[in-house]
Amino acid sequence: MQIHIVKSGETLSSIARNYGVSVTLLQRLNEVPPSGALAVGQTLVVFENARTRVVRPGETLLSIARSEDVPLLTLYQNNIFLSGRSDIEAGEELIVSLGEEQRGTLGVNGYAYPFIRPALLQQVLPYLTYLTPFTYGFFPSGQLVVPEDEEMLRLAPLYGVVPWMHLSTLTERETFDNALGSNLLRNVEAQEALINSVERVIEEKGYRGLDVDFEYLDRDLGQEYAAFITRLTQRLNPKGIPVLVALAPKTSANQQGLLYEAHDYRLLGEAANAVLLMTYEWGYTYGPPMAVSPMPQVRRVLDYALTEIPREKIFLGVPTYGYDWPIPYEQGRTKAVSVSPNEALRLARQYGAEIFYDERSQAPYFRYTTPNGMAHEVWFEDARASLAKFALAQENGLQGVGLWNLMRNAPQTYLVLHGAFKIEKLP
Repeated sequence: MQIHIVKSGETLSSIARNYGVSVTLLQRLNEVPPSGALAVGQTLVVFENARTRVVRPGETLLSIARSEDVPLLTLYQNNIFLSGRSDIEAGEELIVSLGEEQRGTLGVNGYAYPFIRPALLQQVLPYLTYLTPFTYGFFPSGQLVVPEDEEMLRLAPLYGVVPWMHLSTLTERETFDNALGSNLLRNVEAQEALINSVERVIEEKGYRGLDVDFEYLDRDLGQEYAAFITRLTQRLNPKGIPVLVALAPKTSANQQGLLYEAHDYRLLGEAANAVLLMTYEWGYTYGPPMAVSPMPQVRRVLDYALTEIPREKIFLGVPTYGYDWPIPYEQGRTKAVSVSPNEALRLARQYGAEIFYDERSQAPYFRYTTPNGMAHEVWFEDARASLAKFALAQENGLQGVGLWNLMRNAPQTYLVLHGAFKIEKLP
């Protein structure tokens, strides 16, 4: 696998010719528009040693898998553009094998809202170990707020993906409720009712793990939160259900701030079977333009986490999106808009912007100006940015990565994940 950076004057055809690969496959894998338009500085993922074949009349994806002696899942992973479809056309070119050795194995958890487009969900499921529908809320009584997760739970096992239930203090207003979580942790009876509800849903719906995400808790509740996670593991672990807890991105035990203080890395690491480091949102809607997940900050969080939590319990958070800021930035007034990597590339092409790469943050960015004179700055994730985070997780022996989230088109994230690593699949 190679990551090619587009230079001025290059075309899709010239790049494909230089690597000796199919221009059609290069285009389809990277979701380059039919016109072949590219932005200077953008990345393309190239599988230069792949073995390919052209579909013959009457062949199906299953018959090709059998004749080539490869798992059907592998064909979906090799050909992201299939998006779960089994109908293929004569003359269509497919990758049968990548022909390259992968670096190691990563567990991959992906989060998605129930309203995710089915085609997008089926496109990304082959690259996941776990799928976590977002989210189950709850009332003060302990009764659950149940999302419409049936279709996600139906599709996940078709791609060998294990579903995890997500429990959070998020409300219908898309904000985390401080009082809801804090009051629960002070009320053992309400906790017992909630745990009973969670246990019942897991059994009824076939979930095989629980992911807990309580944010903005009262500062003095670190021990109570860890005790709640312990109650969950004591109840669920005997049934083979692991419990993961999401952690705010801390760099020290005494880090100040409502987001951080009740998240005691050592206590929660001991209580839970696994943790997710939420290593993203440094660049965010109301902040100044910068990378969503800059590597120096990510490394500092991971370095601290490794002093408190066994590495094999850790999932590293990896974003699949970026932000578009109007500039100049004015604190308290400027609001960025979330964009997918594909949308960022579309903007760069539309406005003729050159994409640059910040080596320190290990993230791409560009500026453009609209016809009405409004300037913008965009930071997003590309193949280089994603690969850097996947490599960091693998090199440090982590359990894997958690993708936040699956709702946006980010094909290069999955191309480099599959091209460089073996994705863990559980029995």
